[in-house]
Amino acid sequence: MAQIPGEVDNMEGLPASNNNNLATRWESPDRGWEREQPAASTAAASLFECSRIKALADEREAVQKKTFTKWVNSHLARVGCHIGDLYVDLRDGFVLTRLLEVLSGEQLPRPTRGRMRIHSLENVDKALQFLKEQRVHLENVGSHDIVDGNHRLTLGLVWTIILRFQIQVIKIETEDNRETRSAKDALLLWCQMKTAGNYPEVNIQNFTTSWRDGLAFNALIHRHRPDLVDFSKLTKSNANYNLQRAFRTAEQHLGLARLLDPEDVNMEAPDEKSIITYVVSFYHYFSKMKALAVEGKRIGKVLDQVLEVGKIIERYEELAAELLAWIHRTVGLISNQKFANSLSGVQQQLQAFTAYCTLEKPVKFQEKGNLEVLLFSIQSKLRACNRRLFVPREGCGIWDIDKAWGELEKAEHEREKLELLAQRFDHKVAMRESWLNENQRLVSQVQGVGCPAVEAAMKKHEAIEADIAAYEERVQGVAELAQALAAEGYYDIRRVAAQRDSVLRQWALLTGLVGARRTRLEQNLALQKVFQEMVYMVDWMEEMQVPGGGRGCGWSARREGRMQTLKALTDSWSWRGKGRDRRR
Repeated sequence: MAQIPGEVDNMEGLPASNNNNLATRWESPDRGWEREQPAASTAAASLFECSRIKALADEREAVQKKTFTKWVNSHLARVGCHIGDLYVDLRDGFVLTRLLEVLSGEQLPRPTRGRMRIHSLENVDKALQFLKEQRVHLENVGSHDIVDGNHRLTLGLVWTIILRFQIQVIKIETEDNRETRSAKDALLLWCQMKTAGNYPEVNIQNFTTSWRDGLAFNALIHRHRPDLVDFSKLTKSNANYNLQRAFRTAEQHLGLARLLDPEDVNMEAPDEKSIITYVVSFYHYFSKMKALAVEGKRIGKVLDQVLEVGKIIERYEELAAELLAWIHRTVGLISNQKFANSLSGVQQQLQAFTAYCTLEKPVKFQEKGNLEVLLFSIQSKLRACNRRLFVPREGCGIWDIDKAWGELEKAEHEREKLELLAQRFDHKVAMRESWLNENQRLVSQVQGVGCPAVEAAMKKHEAIEADIAAYEERVQGVAELAQALAAEGYYDIRRVAAQRDSVLRQWALLTGLVGARRTRLEQNLALQKVFQEMVYMVDWMEEMQVPGGGRGCGWSARREGRMQTLKALTDSWSWRGKGRDRRR
């Protein structure tokens, strides 16, 4: 963007030529040709040229006054003010102060009340001082010039204000983005850029004759608002119609004050400052329209993002509500469902539960993950727009879903726990029955003959008793598992009860066998000791009967016979005790 400098090239001149300028232009550089003409003819030609220049100057001044007056009124209308005569209504400084406040947007010093000349000079001086503070160059313009109604300097002051607040702010993009242009050249370049290519009959080279046919004004309007102008129906030869159409369209549809009339432009030498003043109003309007369009696009983009986020939020809340409803419904089904009374019914229930675990639940778990991603996307978009983060309505947050999902898994665990409990019961029953059978076999073994053998059997039996006593708690655990299954309403509780009773019967049988075996062992051990004493007694009696107290050769045979007899008696006693155990 190239910033336009504060001064405008060759545009600071005053609107009308003074007498000195007229005198300068009266004197032609070619004095030799004039000397060759007759004195009377030369005087007549010079007088004609002087009057023609004076007429053109007056004509331009009149156009400028009309244009500047309309321009001032177009801005004063925003504060409810209006002037009729530019030269008269600016003299007291009140209107000038209001105009500068409207254009700058700043508050100027309060005007001094009063109708005296000194009051007007003070007010105008305040306005001029404000312009100087805005770095506006005022050459040969004093407060007394404006208060006295000096036409040339009043127009010059208004033109300076137009330059400062309307033209100096123009910024034009160039290809190299380095070129600095004057305000006039920047505005001319903008007009050329807007009318290039699509309008072959429009060739804007200046701010005078290039606008006479009215096509340039219509091209500017058509370039930005093609709906307002049918440019194909305009012809170069119909200048007044073109100008009238452009000015009326700009006033009615664009709201631009009609600063010019067709006759002000369709003339031999249109006033450059007046045309610039009018064209710059087009520039500001269309620049503002472009800025509004850009802002509208930005707002539209923001609105699109808001709508997009709104749709995502609606989608999130919908999916969250559906998932939560499914979780609550499933928890109710799992928690309240009782096992069927038949094996086929239980198998169907187990198949349904398996299908839920392998097919239905994984899909819902994926939906739960998608909801988390969706919520993250919503929050990211809101952060990008610098908007407040989304807070799901009560009961639909991710934390609520996590909590409900935990309740679902808890219900599943409770459902699975019953089956696991039954499996654990069956496993323990099998282990207990195997152990009971093995220990019953050990307890039923026949003890050895003789006192040493019986003593060894007694020690082994004591170890068996200690093992069995320690095992009682495990057997009781089977009964507790069966009781828990019964409390949960397990469908096969009859089988469970039968297995429990079987284990308890075998346990009772084992404990009875252990007690009986101990009794037999104790009795057998006592009997063995009695027989041992009897043998010792018999041997002692026999020794006493033999002369000399010695033992003969038959002593050993006799003792062996007694021992065989003792063994036979012991075996007979053992089998009788075993028979009693069987009857028990």
